[in-house]
Amino acid sequence: MEKIVFVGAGSMAEAVISGICKQGTINPSHIYVMNRADESRLQLLKSTYGISLVSADKSELTSADLIVMATKPKDVYTVMEQISPFINEHAAILSVLAGISIATIESGLGKHAIARSMPNTSAAIGKSATGVAFNCSVTSEVKQEILTLLSSIGIVAEVEEDDLHAVTALSGSGPAYIYYLAEALETAAMHAGIDQPTARNLIIQTIEGAASMLRQTNEEPAALRENVTSPGGTTEAGLRALTAGGFHEAVFSCIQHAEKRSRELGSDTFKESPSSS
Repeated sequence: MEKIVFVGAGSMAEAVISGICKQGTINPSHIYVMNRADESRLQLLKSTYGISLVSADKSELTSADLIVMATKPKDVYTVMEQISPFINEHAAILSVLAGISIATIESGLGKHAIARSMPNTSAAIGKSATGVAFNCSVTSEVKQEILTLLSSIGIVAEVEEDDLHAVTALSGSGPAYIYYLAEALETAAMHAGIDQPTARNLIIQTIEGAASMLRQTNEEPAALRENVTSPGGTTEAGLRALTAGGFHEAVFSCIQHAEKRSRELGSDTFKESPSSS
């Protein structure tokens, strides 16, 4: 794809832009970005990544091969109404909007090859875990180009569209859960007398090491946990406290609530859209 236009300039858009620029997937001079009002944000992205800004006449939209929808979900109808007249009929659409269905995008932008995806912010360092679903207008060639693009920022799993709500809850929001765990571990470590820099380094290495063990050994998480847990030992004592605190139930509830909110986002957006009033 020769020209990509990002519609939206938030954290997810920046993560994907950063990832594809760092990986050399797309020449930064072929990447354009626009948003509704924040000129300072656009200038920051331009200076940081060497990309270009969409001009006032939106001519870049007309010649774009791929439009990446990266606005806030609540703004999607307004934005689609603004850009739809400028998008050429051969352009493909890649959405990174949480909760927004392919049908919603089709209703706003017309018949296009559409990929609905859910990366995460680790795309910025080429470590995203991305789920993606395609509509029936996507040719095998376009699908491969989009999969190649998404693969350049991490791993990609093609799923059924309805499963993207669960993917959003699991890996789309997942980095925040890990950071939240790291926060709690760091606070507990400092309370136990470990200085903050030492605690941070130990936590980072522990998380990286555990993730690498999962990937490289192909062992079940339960088996790896049991290997660390000696009867009557420190790990067993810690796990007992987690169990008593409802750890499993909290994680289960976390995913359920995030998935539910993903579904609500699409429903709320539809209810608020001009066409549904």
